[in-house]
Amino acid sequence: MGPLGIVINPTSGKGRGKADGEAAKKEFSKHGIDLVDLSADNFIAASNNANKAIKDKTISGLIVVGGDGMFHLAVNAAAKTDIPVGLISAGTGNDSARALKLPVLDVVAGVKHVVDSLNKTRLVDLIESNSDSKKFYSFGAVSAGFDALVNKRANTWSWITGPIKYRLAMYRELAAFKPISYRAVIDGKERIFEANLCTVANSPSYGGGLYITPEASVDDGSLDLFILNSISRLELIKLFPTVYEGKHVTHPAVEIIRAKEVTLHSPGMPAYSDGEHVGESPVTCVIAPKALRVFA
Repeated sequence: MGPLGIVINPTSGKGRGKADGEAAKKEFSKHGIDLVDLSADNFIAASNNANKAIKDKTISGLIVVGGDGMFHLAVNAAAKTDIPVGLISAGTGNDSARALKLPVLDVVAGVKHVVDSLNKTRLVDLIESNSDSKKFYSFGAVSAGFDALVNKRANTWSWITGPIKYRLAMYRELAAFKPISYRAVIDGKERIFEANLCTVANSPSYGGGLYITPEASVDDGSLDLFILNSISRLELIKLFPTVYEGKHVTHPAVEIIRAKEVTLHSPGMPAYSDGEHVGESPVTCVIAPKALRVFA
């Protein structure tokens, strides 16, 4: 096979990405794998490098070293192509790695997993979406509401890392939060409601281990729409810890709806995909079955 492209995020995991990236390159070299370094000084430039390498067919696979944001880069570069992608987990949340049952924060094991999977890749589903300003693909989830606001705040905090960042950001946002008015179209049927959270998911967790849709699967051909109908701030604070074990699903305010296409209108709300800002509401999400080939 030809060389693999690699993109390293030096800032992921509060700086551990750079060291893990160099370690990954050395590990691949030990296995006799040729690499083309497509890394750049910023996310957009790295995305452009990856897109060009795939378009020009100069690589036979794409590896990213980082967290969910870097996997988002790989997903959008390789979606609906024959180029498989691999993830060496070195991020803050690492929900993508967990969903694919990849080693988390272990470079040696991560590289070995890719090498062992070179000839037995797997097809998984993606979410194909349009926001007010762009088309994009997602592996984990798309949100346009309170969780998006939490993600936005967490991304501004460089002084803290790990899943606790999202928990602290959630408590900070709660101070001024009010339920959000939604107009949703779910498989062609309109629904108007107020909710605290509303997320379209493809995988079980996001936000560093929040199992919002614990029964979701990345290869079941369906979206999982998670709705937390309006509850008080105190009730939300009490409910929040149960999400880490998926025990929130029995709460009467929680709904999980299987669908093929969902549009969320929440005026003034940002839209986030796998931790990355992707525009503003409204956002339309459609399941894209078997749209990504992965080393997993």
